[in-house]
Amino acid sequence: MLNQKNNIRPADYFKEYAKYLTHLLSNLNYHMMNEVAKLFIATARKGKTIYFAGNGGSAAAASHFATDFSHGLVGGTGELVKAVSLTDNVSLLTAIGNDHGYENIFVNQLINMLQAEDVMVLISASGNSSNVVKAAEFAKSKKAVTVALVGFDGGKLKEICDYVIHVETEKGEYGPVEDLHTILNHMLASYLILTFSKYEKV
Repeated sequence: MLNQKNNIRPADYFKEYAKYLTHLLSNLNYHMMNEVAKLFIATARKGKTIYFAGNGGSAAAASHFATDFSHGLVGGTGELVKAVSLTDNVSLLTAIGNDHGYENIFVNQLINMLQAEDVMVLISASGNSSNVVKAAEFAKSKKAVTVALVGFDGGKLKEICDYVIHVETEKGEYGPVEDLHTILNHMLASYLILTFSKYEKV
């Protein structure tokens, strides 16, 4: 937990923040990360799609994941990951939200796309946002695999998803959770590139 004293010097606060991130990073479940990496590799090799969704900072993370999983493997590497962020089409998100409710902005996109053995990745600090919970429930009903990247106590996503990478923090610590989710993106994306690359880049 970060120091809450108001009189802490900026440099000391920044050092404490970095120390806290190191603590969170060292306490990740690396066995679960191993399993998720294997899932992503198997999904790519079957030609299935990995979908990403989240709100706020986690919406940006969903876009970041999809970009790195797709763009990072383009160019002579052979096997590619089909990665789609459900947070990127603002017109569609606002149309669904306006007509069918914000809780349906991800489910309504999945109805005509999601297939069995696809993967649905839900990114959420609280794990409780209704739209990501509904997306997880819908994905499971379609025989897709669900992965949760969560913080705080894990929320509902921790209870219902097939794979869970949990950055365990005090409730409300959005920054450190989102920081770790970005690091997870780069860990997983770089491992996929390493796995699928057929040559050494110069």
